[in-house]
Amino acid sequence: MSHHPDVKAFYDKRSFSVQYVVSDPATRLCAIIDPVLDFDEKSGATSTENADRILAFLEAEGLTPVCILDTHPHADHFSAASYLRAKTGAPIGIGEKVCEVQKLWNGFYNLTDAPEDGRQWDRLFADGDEFFIGEIPVRVMLSPGHTLASVTYVAGDAAFIHDTLFMPDSGTARADFPGGSARALWASIQRILALPEETRLFTGHDYQPGGRELRYESTVAEQRATNSHISQCLTEDDFVALREARDATLPMPKLILHALQVNTNAGRLPEPEENGRRYLKIPLDLLHAPWG
Repeated sequence: MSHHPDVKAFYDKRSFSVQYVVSDPATRLCAIIDPVLDFDEKSGATSTENADRILAFLEAEGLTPVCILDTHPHADHFSAASYLRAKTGAPIGIGEKVCEVQKLWNGFYNLTDAPEDGRQWDRLFADGDEFFIGEIPVRVMLSPGHTLASVTYVAGDAAFIHDTLFMPDSGTARADFPGGSARALWASIQRILALPEETRLFTGHDYQPGGRELRYESTVAEQRATNSHISQCLTEDDFVALREARDATLPMPKLILHALQVNTNAGRLPEPEENGRRYLKIPLDLLHAPWG
């Protein structure tokens, strides 16, 4: 792997999300991956603070974005993809299976006129698609399990894996959202761990267990040897049993019902109504709630 992109991480403490700017040092071209549009569920306030931090970094470093990418439709934060597209002119992209997620969630929200063909993005990636960030080759790997539409972006010797593997002490991502599958997640993880062992893996969240310092980068070799879920699961059935048992105890993310109606629309907020105000829809009694 001779292509070694520079990677700058931006951490959002509110959602424990890690956003990335991935750049080619030779050409100063870059991609933005999984940017966050700020939302406070208690007040309903929105902000572009996280995205503006990224824009300030690009300006300071003399970087030009060639694309803005989401790894999947997020359940714990709003995407800033469309905001950044408007600010930079760079096209936005996501995995092509987002159309299936749109169909699923448009039904949940009763959005009968909402598009379900992914037209909100400039590019929908299929498994195996390739493109470049400057001189850095990027390959797209379909990585379902956490969601139907999850993808991994392998940029040179760096892979952006978001909600598949977390840092080794945190194991793997949940697979109990609508359209999720622990068996599909296992298969996606095996594909990622089949990459060269020196591949740098960048996760999309870090919950800092035990109050440890922030970590978001590992390697294939480190994950194979020490991931707290993978290292103790010898078979697919072992993993599925572990993952499903753990998922049954987890509350839903606090923003899942807020975020999916925005993120299946490429991070665009609902259009203002006749009074000039925007509104979100919250379907009641849709998801399981562990009350304990």
